[in-house]
Amino acid sequence: MDIFTFDWATVGDVALRLSLAFLLAAPIGWERERHTRLMGLRTFPIVAMASCAYILVLREIAGDEPQAQARMLQGLVTGMGFIGGGAILKGKEHVTGTATAASLWATGALGAAVAYGLLSIAIVVSLVVFLTLKLLTPIGEFLAAKGDE
Repeated sequence: MDIFTFDWATVGDVALRLSLAFLLAAPIGWERERHTRLMGLRTFPIVAMASCAYILVLREIAGDEPQAQARMLQGLVTGMGFIGGGAILKGKEHVTGTATAASLWATGALGAAVAYGLLSIAIVVSLVVFLTLKLLTPIGEFLAAKGDE
């Protein structure tokens, strides 16, 4: 097996998929960057691209073997949960970062969907997560402030 096989068509396909994962995750990262400054514009696109890349590597080495696919997806889901766990901060009276953690988890799914060519899923996940953060965050903050009164 030649480990230095190089095919421009494959490079183009990989570059397109990684770019799509990056672009679909960027609005989510932008929103988190503006709102929390905890994780954001750099983290979310990198998570999406890494998830996409892991699936692309898997498909190259394992083909379409269902058990290998399932193990890789299981590892990605677990890894996204681990990374997201780092975003959750517990204070004496409140917990923060849960939306960021959930958004990271969804961004991993977005990247995997792009790798599998499931662009409709990736686009819908990107839109729904972004709109949820953008539209529901102010409502949540308002309700939390009302509860403090």
